[in-house]
Amino acid sequence: MSDFDFPPTLLAAEREAWAAIQEQRLTVDQATAVQDGITAYAIDAGLPRYDVEMALKKAVRHAEG
Repeated sequence: MSDFDFPPTLLAAEREAWAAIQEQRLTVDQATAVQDGITAYAIDAGLPRYDVEMALKKAVRHAEG
């Protein structure tokens, strides 16, 4: 799935945000919370935020591949 060890809370937040995007109901607060989680994870892991964000999206949106 992913080389990243994302915490369950971050995966859940991205899954909820992705569902909200598909249903056209994503809020600014929801998107901000996901971005804040991505940033915190990237800082803690010492990784580029962009790489973390792309890996998280891939893990949630394309989990099969």
